[in-house]
Amino acid sequence: MKILLADDHRMMREGLRALLEKDGLEVVGEAADGREALELTRTLRPDVVVMDISMPGLNGVDATRRILVEVPACKVVALSMNTDRRYVRAMFEAGAAGYLVKNAASRELVLAILAVWQGQKYVDTSIVGDVIDGWVGQPTAPSRSERALSPREREVLQLLAEGRSSKEIAVQLEIALPTVETHRRQIMAKTGLRTIAALTKYAIREGLTSAGS
Repeated sequence: MKILLADDHRMMREGLRALLEKDGLEVVGEAADGREALELTRTLRPDVVVMDISMPGLNGVDATRRILVEVPACKVVALSMNTDRRYVRAMFEAGAAGYLVKNAASRELVLAILAVWQGQKYVDTSIVGDVIDGWVGQPTAPSRSERALSPREREVLQLLAEGRSSKEIAVQLEIALPTVETHRRQIMAKTGLRTIAALTKYAIREGLTSAGS
């Protein structure tokens, strides 16, 4: 089994690598953000990606969605400090097979990886009750941002919320500057928001970024 680690904190990645390798698991790569995780998944073809949610450039939810479109055989385990039901739901709706909080016992991460690799779902034992309570009887419609914004618009919104200029976004996403401006206008039209401050608050509330939180 090949494992890819995606987390924007180097010390966290190093700790996870040491933990997993101690248990005899093979870590084939490390990514510092969602975009790098996507690129490394394309090239390394890991069996499991351990994915943080709050990462710059491309968050873990959107990275998971894109990874599973391009490499559907891959399994994703979310590993986050956030226990909010919205984030748990968003990750599973994006296709993740497991969700753990970062203060989980080290052995639980190994168990989660082995479980999803074998085709099972895995939810952190400390939040499974809340997750079930939050989902029972609830509609399965996607969140407002997923319903209103396209994947590219979500990327642009995250980068805007993280303080990137339209020119910087164009360079990072390898698209034309007028295209970025078009996306920006569409985002504002769909959300009904007119300022970067308001868009940033919206992006944080929808889990696209933790910038400014």
